[in-house]
Amino acid sequence: MPCTTILVGKKASFDGSTMIARNDDSMEGHFTPKKFVSVTPEKTPRRYRSVISHLEIDLPDNPLRYTAVPNAVKGKGIWAASGVNAADVAMTATETITSNPRVLGADPLVEYIPPHDGSPELPGGIGEEDIVCLVLPYIHSAREGVRRLGSLLEQYGTYEMNGIAFQDHDEIWWLETIGGHHWIARRVPDDCYVVMPNQLGIDCFDMADALGEQKNFMASADLQEWVEKYHLNLSFDGTLNPRDAFGSHDDADHVYNTPRAWYMLRCMNPHTKHWDGPDAEYTPESDDLPWCMKPEKKITVEDVKYLLSSHYQGTPYDPYGSYGDPRERGKYRTIGINRNDFLAIIQMRPGKGTVEWLSFASNAFSASIPMYADVDTTPDYFSSTTKEVSTDSFYWCSRMIAALADASYDKSRFHIERYQEKTAARGHEILNRWDVLLAAEPDAEKRRQLREQANEELAAMAKEEASRTLALVLHEQSVIMKNEFARSDA
Repeated sequence: MPCTTILVGKKASFDGSTMIARNDDSMEGHFTPKKFVSVTPEKTPRRYRSVISHLEIDLPDNPLRYTAVPNAVKGKGIWAASGVNAADVAMTATETITSNPRVLGADPLVEYIPPHDGSPELPGGIGEEDIVCLVLPYIHSAREGVRRLGSLLEQYGTYEMNGIAFQDHDEIWWLETIGGHHWIARRVPDDCYVVMPNQLGIDCFDMADALGEQKNFMASADLQEWVEKYHLNLSFDGTLNPRDAFGSHDDADHVYNTPRAWYMLRCMNPHTKHWDGPDAEYTPESDDLPWCMKPEKKITVEDVKYLLSSHYQGTPYDPYGSYGDPRERGKYRTIGINRNDFLAIIQMRPGKGTVEWLSFASNAFSASIPMYADVDTTPDYFSSTTKEVSTDSFYWCSRMIAALADASYDKSRFHIERYQEKTAARGHEILNRWDVLLAAEPDAEKRRQLREQANEELAAMAKEEASRTLALVLHEQSVIMKNEFARSDA
């Protein structure tokens, strides 16, 4: 799936939280309804079968409860996407990334082969459909998540190139698949943030650490021999730049991928580098954009939401812009695109528990609502999405707001700004109030019940504000319909 990811180390965030966030986007012309649920151990199968690859895998007998944002319509698999387990470990999967023919020739992807002329079917490997279900219920740290997924990739392979983030309160790890069975992973520096726009991103790699102490890097056990055998390292001095060795630098990247990274880095480090003009150190089409940077100020949840909702505001490339060369507008693929399915910002707050900030549909027009993660149930407004369009679903209400506000952008954008600001403020206020109650409650079961009550209040707030905003943007679009006429009956 085309997606965009941001990772924030604990010393780079405003409150010491680790944060991982990802837009989940559908393919062109498709929109995938999503819901937010909690999966308890009794709902977790002990034998998993992939819909896409027909692969069957036996699972451990001791799964943890976890939250997820699966597809709301059955038929194409679970696609659990993003969540937090009962051990307070999180992951988001996956960011579809790129490769090159040398890598895919050295370690081909493991694709499903259907039965033909009497030959049996050959299952494919694992992919985005499967990864959260196969990993999240069974890990107790971010590092353990890397190791479990790495072992599955080595055993079963994958049919696609993907990036996956793992998170606990201390660390964030980013894993990238390399061909069918190989992988690398890097720990996000505590004082840095990472931006990922559908490209293989890691731009430096310490092979000795990955195959030894594993302090900041990990990899499949035979990576060094494999790289040497197929002459994949392109550097003259022996250092390994994974982006050069395993990634792509296609013309399409310069339209679809690198501009998104450029814009996010430009927003978070406006004075660190020159991003614009003839003297720019980096441009929207630069192949060497940093994978991680130290931000100029501490990063908030609102910063992450803004970046993952952005459409090149303040640049000539904004499709909604009214300045500059009209030929530049819409030149590059935006981050907040029409086919965003959801955004999850997982915030692991020191001493206060984990919160998932959830948005649905096009992020340029969506609100981000916090949900406590350590729960057995989730509110109906977030969990009851079906294929039927309904204002009783936060997903569908968000889709309607986005479509109407886009069509009446000049008239509706201030409604959207107020909607986003008000829901964020009310979300923080509700969290602050319930945090006090939770801190005073010694009983674990009662704390879980309090979190579920808090989520119900947050969902009610979301429904109230979304319904009000839907009415406002519906009115704005209604008064500019093509069949409007200035004269009234009076």
